[in-house]
Amino acid sequence: MKLVVVGLGQCGGRIADAFARLNKRARAHRGMEIVTGAFAVNTDAADLSGLQTIRPDYQHRILIGGRRTGGHGVGKINELGAEVAREDGDKVVDALRTAHRFFETDAFLLIAGVAGGTGSGALPIITQMMKDRYIDKPVYTMAVLPFAHEEETEERTIYNAATCLKSLYTTADAVFLADNQRFVRKDFSLRNNLLQINDLMVEPFYNLLCAGEETRRRHIGARMVDAGDIIQSMVGWTVIGYGKAQLPTWGFFSWGRNFRKKSTETHRGIQAMDEALSELSVKCNPAESGRALYLVSAPHKEMNMDLVKDLGEYLRDMAPEAVIRNGDYPREKNLIDVTLVLSELGAVDKIKNYYETATQFIHASKGREKQAEGKLKEIEEASKDIPSLL
Repeated sequence: MKLVVVGLGQCGGRIADAFARLNKRARAHRGMEIVTGAFAVNTDAADLSGLQTIRPDYQHRILIGGRRTGGHGVGKINELGAEVAREDGDKVVDALRTAHRFFETDAFLLIAGVAGGTGSGALPIITQMMKDRYIDKPVYTMAVLPFAHEEETEERTIYNAATCLKSLYTTADAVFLADNQRFVRKDFSLRNNLLQINDLMVEPFYNLLCAGEETRRRHIGARMVDAGDIIQSMVGWTVIGYGKAQLPTWGFFSWGRNFRKKSTETHRGIQAMDEALSELSVKCNPAESGRALYLVSAPHKEMNMDLVKDLGEYLRDMAPEAVIRNGDYPREKNLIDVTLVLSELGAVDKIKNYYETATQFIHASKGREKQAEGKLKEIEEASKDIPSLL
């Protein structure tokens, strides 16, 4: 599957940059393109300058709202971010046509952090514009949820997240949810932590996108997962996970296949599936999903019908109501890995909490406004007999 990736705001731009690096890796190691174009859109010129891999020309690093913001961002006000996106959105949509091999694109992936101003405001607007302009291609979004400390200390963060997510759900074909807090590593510096988080969010897409673009016969699976399978597997709230289990090097040179070795192979596959479930991009209940897709990648000698069957039965127990699709990708060396996508999620507790908290924030804000108006009137009343110098 080939994607055009667009990052909106600081967070979205950095993750789009990670997708551009992922494409360089696929081109260097596997001889294929999985990202036909990577773009970063922002109201802050400094954030655009900090990217590493996305091409630095004005058609790939797109500054919007220059007249309104002076190139210094929208200050976390996502309503302003939405206004700027409405005014300059055509600049973004038209720039995508400059993507290398744009005609081969299977879908669009728009990415933003929902807690900020530019990304949170622009993501639903640009998504709608893309849907209107490119009717024949699905438009997916990745909504990156805020860190726990942001939720606790900044009320505006929850409001931005709730308004963005509500708008996205009715607009995008599918919304990938990614919780920043689930990827935090306590012993990393701030800069390294953010880079690590971005890479961890992007990594599960690698085999999923590569499998359908493979041309070498020995790497084409018996049941290949291509763009059609992915498109049919994703709608509404969606999460993605990745897990792996190491294979012993000596296993490739052992003679024969006894019952113990066969049991161990299946156990490693289940272990990889367990890790994928535990490392889902947002905490959720798999039983709430209506669609699921898993891709197994391993050396071709380590994959067999029993492994695929056992993984399918295991996932069926976890998601009994889901329509499940699967595939194999004989690529990896010395490990079995599983990429898992759960979609059409009926309920996600974190989003429900955002909606409830945002509603309380709106009511509290209205109360504070009335209180402030009352205090201003008191001051005006107290100063009515004082002459003005103006």
